[in-house]
Amino acid sequence: MSHKNNTHKHLSQEELCDPVNLLALAKKIKQWGLELGFQAVGITDTDLTIAEQRFNQWLKQQMHGDMDYMSRHGSKRSRPAELESGTLSIISVRMDYFPEAPENAIELLKKSNQGYIARYSLGRDYHKVVRKRLQTLAKKLEQEIGSFGYRVFTDSAPVLEKPLAEKAGLGWIGKHSNVLQEKTGSWFFLGEIFTNLPLPADTPSVNHCGSCTKCITACPTQAIVEPYVVDSRLCISYLTIESHQSIPENLRPLMGNRIYGCDDCQLFCPWNRFSQQTVESDYFARGDLASPQLIDLFLWSESEFLSQTEGTAIRRIGHESWLRNIAVALGNCLRAEKHKKQQKRITNALKSRLQYPSKLVQEHVVWALKQINEV
Repeated sequence: MSHKNNTHKHLSQEELCDPVNLLALAKKIKQWGLELGFQAVGITDTDLTIAEQRFNQWLKQQMHGDMDYMSRHGSKRSRPAELESGTLSIISVRMDYFPEAPENAIELLKKSNQGYIARYSLGRDYHKVVRKRLQTLAKKLEQEIGSFGYRVFTDSAPVLEKPLAEKAGLGWIGKHSNVLQEKTGSWFFLGEIFTNLPLPADTPSVNHCGSCTKCITACPTQAIVEPYVVDSRLCISYLTIESHQSIPENLRPLMGNRIYGCDDCQLFCPWNRFSQQTVESDYFARGDLASPQLIDLFLWSESEFLSQTEGTAIRRIGHESWLRNIAVALGNCLRAEKHKKQQKRITNALKSRLQYPSKLVQEHVVWALKQINEV
């Protein structure tokens, strides 16, 4: 944990152990967090025994696919004090990101010639935005109490963010495995500050999914294999972002026009009717990424791809996976397209990549052309 020297008058160690002072400090932390642009701040202890059991069972069933990093860190992911020595409390934060009305996103899924990009990635890379705010919050706390041990995270280390957020009272984990809040839905990022302060823990959230299964039935590839269990190997977000392998042929037609991630389980969740559009300009859609033409994206050179996605989360999948994903979407578009002139435009674009120096891209281009027997 990072420790900083500070010459200002602060609470003594004895005062920091006083429950009254700690309660007052927790209230200040939450207020500072709201002032910094987080929509909610909660605090929890480090006990993730139940979550650890579920996570280990998920790993045992190989549902993490090629995401080896999920199992690489042993128990550090579910035992915060092993990941960061001395951790006693965790400050969990929520930041809303949805950039538009959900109806727009649902309509876009019906337009086979346009690409659907998961809404969280349309603007600036959230890792940078959330992490910077968390650092500011930690520094604010340091100014108040003096040097203390802490480390900030946002989807950037082996941390079970969702169970921590649930325990901290930010929301419950829904059947789609995302965190839900009854007044705002699920369109938000999570972040944490691990700290050696014995802060008072908040009351965990209560599950309000009830008998609803809309997220399960909405999933295009049926990746939610049972309530609260997602098989990554079937998930479009995994297939288009995490995996750099060939996409299984039986899943390609089910992907539709989704070229980077998938939001269906959230788009059709009844709780998201209460969601609010983000006030963070960093998360507003960049350029034409909100409803792009597939052909235009497919014809980007690697340098254009890097330039157009600079500063976004999209960039890290690389140009090869980008072309692979769009080739599948163009194949699905070809199958749906009735106009010969438009079919010709699509096939010409696909054929321009037949000699692309990647067997992975070539394979998916050939598959796409086969959708109307063009090879």
